[in-house]
Amino acid sequence: MRVLFVCLGNICRSPTAEGVLRHQLRSAGLQDRVQVASAGTGDWHVGEPPDRRTCQAALARGYDLSAQRAQQVTPAHFEQYDLILAMDKSNLRNLQALRPAGASAELDLFLPRFGAALDEVPDPYYGGKEGFEQVLDLIEAACRELVTQIKGRA
Repeated sequence: MRVLFVCLGNICRSPTAEGVLRHQLRSAGLQDRVQVASAGTGDWHVGEPPDRRTCQAALARGYDLSAQRAQQVTPAHFEQYDLILAMDKSNLRNLQALRPAGASAELDLFLPRFGAALDEVPDPYYGGKEGFEQVLDLIEAACRELVTQIKGRA
């Protein structure tokens, strides 16, 4: 299985989701069964590491995001990944517009698909530390559900 997480710039929410899911897959012994990546619909940060505040919040919980670099979603991603998960409705619309006809990837919002009460992972970029903590809380819970579903398929 191949999973791609997508947010706007690929420096806050989607790299967090990538790091959390990788960690949870390793803990579950499923790291060899699932390929995980992240990307942004925008190109402002291509090649850059995740936001410093994102890395700090993640590292405090045991997730090292330092090796990640931002990339932009391309039409090829719709063939390279089985499941593309958008962090919010705006990015979902952007992905739907970019999706090539006949693309095989399943496209969905991340949180509602995995039982969250919220529809969207809020963008913490312009806020304070509490926003990054909230993002981690939401992503950790949704990733746990995703790992449970992956185990059920295995």
